[in-house]
Amino acid sequence: MNLKLTRKLKEVIASRLMLLITALSSMLIFVMILGLFLKARLILATQSLPELLLSTSWHPLRGEFGFYPFILGTIWVTVLAMFFSIPSCLLTSIYLTEYASAKIRAFIKPLIDLLAGIPSVVYGLWGILVVVPLVKDHIAPLFGYPTSGYCLLTGGFVLAIMVFPVLISVSEEVFRAVPHEVREISLALGATRWQTVKHAQMVPRIKGIIAAIVLGFSRAFGETMAVMMVVGNVAQVPSSVFQPAYPLPALIANNYGEMMSIPLYDAALLLAALLLLLIVLVFSVGARIVLLRIERRVV
Repeated sequence: MNLKLTRKLKEVIASRLMLLITALSSMLIFVMILGLFLKARLILATQSLPELLLSTSWHPLRGEFGFYPFILGTIWVTVLAMFFSIPSCLLTSIYLTEYASAKIRAFIKPLIDLLAGIPSVVYGLWGILVVVPLVKDHIAPLFGYPTSGYCLLTGGFVLAIMVFPVLISVSEEVFRAVPHEVREISLALGATRWQTVKHAQMVPRIKGIIAAIVLGFSRAFGETMAVMMVVGNVAQVPSSVFQPAYPLPALIANNYGEMMSIPLYDAALLLAALLLLLIVLVFSVGARIVLLRIERRVV
């Protein structure tokens, strides 16, 4: 009897302990948001949020903190990255799901997963050594734009390679969620394999594909090191993909720590971190909700 009570007590303690750890882990994101907000209150008290977000003037020593060039730079780089990555990742996922043999899939999948483990600085160095000269000497001259190679196009291309693993993995899971019977019925009715993919898999799973793209966006929004090394880091509103820009993550990485002695500057950088965190949080939560709905329908 005592042994049973001891076992039950241990199970209760273990379950409560795991629940506590899980709750603390889940609360970390809210603690981070609260901490960043408290640190950014100083600049929010001196300038309105619309003024900070829409102003193009970034002169910290004069008390001018316009985030518009940095927000636009972040959006430009992310959109370019998704433009390069979405078509190739979807086609790769379709090939791995429907066309590739077991041997080819077993060979390709570890290589794709390996991309996720490569450090950002390696991607950055690769961008400097390969992509920057490619854009400067070959791509930009085709369009008549002189550039140093450190520009939005380079940053978008490097970032596209970095989001490949996320997009391919999630898209493949979405396609595999389609019941095998649906494929068999489509083929039995005379549809080709591509028609089956297009109408029996992509159309019903469009929400899951969108969720995969959103997760890729979330990954791209917060990337720092590689983009910082190749995008040019010039605080301006770019009018061409061959011009340099200055994304929010690069702004924070380049300046935070050195400017802690200037309270207003420090608060501005922490506000930039808060904006970035909220953007990524909204995208991630939205994508997760869509994926959960799809899983429930499949079950």
